[in-house]
Amino acid sequence: MSDSNTTDFTNPSTFILLGIPGLEATHLWISIPFCAMYAIAVLGNFTILFIVKREPSLHEPMFYFLCMLAVTDLVMSTSTLPKMLSIFWFNSREISFSACLTQMYFIHCFSEMESGILVAMAFDRYMAICNPLRYSMTLTSSVVAKIGLAVVLRNGILALPYPFLARQWPYCRTNIIPHSYCVHIAVVKLACGDIRISSYYGFFDLFSVIGMDVFFIAVSYTLILRAIFRLPTKNARLKTFGTCSSHLCAILALYIPDFFSSFTQRFGQNVPLHLRVLIATVYLLVPPVLHPIIYGLRTKQIRGRLLQLFSRKGT
Repeated sequence: MSDSNTTDFTNPSTFILLGIPGLEATHLWISIPFCAMYAIAVLGNFTILFIVKREPSLHEPMFYFLCMLAVTDLVMSTSTLPKMLSIFWFNSREISFSACLTQMYFIHCFSEMESGILVAMAFDRYMAICNPLRYSMTLTSSVVAKIGLAVVLRNGILALPYPFLARQWPYCRTNIIPHSYCVHIAVVKLACGDIRISSYYGFFDLFSVIGMDVFFIAVSYTLILRAIFRLPTKNARLKTFGTCSSHLCAILALYIPDFFSSFTQRFGQNVPLHLRVLIATVYLLVPPVLHPIIYGLRTKQIRGRLLQLFSRKGT
């Protein structure tokens, strides 16, 4: 470790990302599944966007929200994985201070944007099941666009304090980040000032945004389940609940790794560092990989269009 990385300096021009500390010898092997997952995420989400754009029958609120989710997944994974793979493959660990803060903003903004889109999709399922006669009148193209804009503005604004708070702290000990990307808590831990404001804002953001989103999703599904159980036959109940299964899988794919990663980073001091970083790294890839698979396999309209696409290529 060079002296320039450990002696006194203020606000370094570059940070050094270690990748997954303690597992440097296996970085090349770790990169193989990560690269495969990134390729699946990019191919899967672009396929969703292509199918929805090409098929007029899919120009409905549910699929518009799915396209928003696909774009969010693409941005979130692309903001981290290329740099991460350059660390694993080429030992390219340097990242400029500005680029680090930009990456930090994109990570927090788009990971929470996914949560907001899942709330919108829960509202879509609520309207389709509980108020089907008002569905087309309520969820017009204009309303869908306004919901999407509201999600973008909410998370775009709430993510702004992360890079601004990180920029204001003096970094006088080291510029080495023991992580594979510039997550807020890993960066501000390098500061030599009092970073409680950053820590408090992280908790506020986690519980106010994610907590509020989980609350609204829970309320939506309470009303949905109540409506489903009122249906007269078991087949009708199963068929109606099946329309929610893809969305429920997407919710689990986002929130379970998110909460596990967040609490491990903050309270998992007894968890080995390499395991905490590995969990946080995998968390960013799980939703972008699983969402297109979930909706591609479990949504009849998309599955049918995919089969048609491949059958045409086969003829």
